[in-house]
Amino acid sequence: MTTWNSDEELFELIESELFVAVIGDILDDLGYRHQFLPPYIQPLRADMRVLGRAMTVFTADYPGGVMDGQSEWSRMPFGLLFRALDDLKPNEVYVCAGGSPEYATWGEIMATRARYLGARGAVLDGYSRDTDGVLQQNFPTFSRGCYAQDSGARSRVLDFRIPIEIGQASVSSGDLIIGDRDGVLVVPRELEEEALSLALEKARTENLVQAAIEKGMSAEEAFKTYGVL
Repeated sequence: MTTWNSDEELFELIESELFVAVIGDILDDLGYRHQFLPPYIQPLRADMRVLGRAMTVFTADYPGGVMDGQSEWSRMPFGLLFRALDDLKPNEVYVCAGGSPEYATWGEIMATRARYLGARGAVLDGYSRDTDGVLQQNFPTFSRGCYAQDSGARSRVLDFRIPIEIGQASVSSGDLIIGDRDGVLVVPRELEEEALSLALEKARTENLVQAAIEKGMSAEEAFKTYGVL
């Protein structure tokens, strides 16, 4: 079984040899069949990749202009948004869900702060805005798309670093987030050593299959010989 001693070593291994499809296949084999986020969550630019530890954020719709509620967060313009953003650690990915997908939950200034803190990306079950500014920073951002309507008058961040759900996938802080233009995948922390070691074996075998097929081996024979396709 392949091992690594730090997240930096793990990330380097993933970036050099793995991709979301092969890891997703292994999770399916292990019985975890709802680890991809919905397919509408796409990168702002096709070549963007995201890889890091989830820092989860939960938001909810909130009546515009109401500032006198009973909870502390209801009297704050964006709820706990600034606390959540400032709590990002190096190698983390800001993962936000909750509320209606009718406003942007990420923008240029947030990307600037996250990048300064050493975060590795943002994944949103919602929209992002300030697209040119985010792209200029080359900050990996995955969302439903680009839409400038602000969240300030429409939602509040209620909590962060708690389990959240996006589509059929559950995400906990510390889970591994891996994404490219083929989708965003959640690898539960307790499964990552087994899943990624098996994914490496599969990816290396697929390289042998690719070479064999390029030399004329049939798909049926390749699967019979190597067990993958």
